[in-house]
Amino acid sequence: MAVTFDPNEHKEALSEFAATLDRLRGRRGVLMQALHEAQSRFGHIPPYVQELISDALDIPVSMIYGVITFYARFTLEPTGRCEIGVCLGTACYVKGSARLIEDIEKALGIKPGQTTEDGSFTLTATRCVGACGLAPVVTVNQDVHGRMKREEMKKLLAFLKKEYADMAAEVAQ
Repeated sequence: MAVTFDPNEHKEALSEFAATLDRLRGRRGVLMQALHEAQSRFGHIPPYVQELISDALDIPVSMIYGVITFYARFTLEPTGRCEIGVCLGTACYVKGSARLIEDIEKALGIKPGQTTEDGSFTLTATRCVGACGLAPVVTVNQDVHGRMKREEMKKLLAFLKKEYADMAAEVAQ
């Protein structure tokens, strides 16, 4: 899903973000704070926002880009309103998380790292969420769903599809 970031569509959010950057200006070690704020506010960190951070904090864009691409928490592309993560760590993989990903791929028509055309869902494959005793683990936004079975996953996806379809309908009205 190729999306360009139009600053005109984000004027208010950019103004608020600029105020945050002003508070951080001149301080050491604040790049991660700025990146977390950008990711939270915009859902991703596009080049335009990277340049704002670079100018405000006097950090090269190349360094900012390196940090963004190093940490899985940050993304250069917009993510869906609902982020579904499936842990592929050893415990989860052994307990069937790969089959869960296959089911989700079929249900949503996307692969890990992709977002549905309507922007509702993003699927990610994670390496470990630190809940090995609950394997296999699926996260939906910040909620952890442990000991996930294929039938439960199908029910959860049906529920999420309805929820996000209802949200989209409300926004359209």
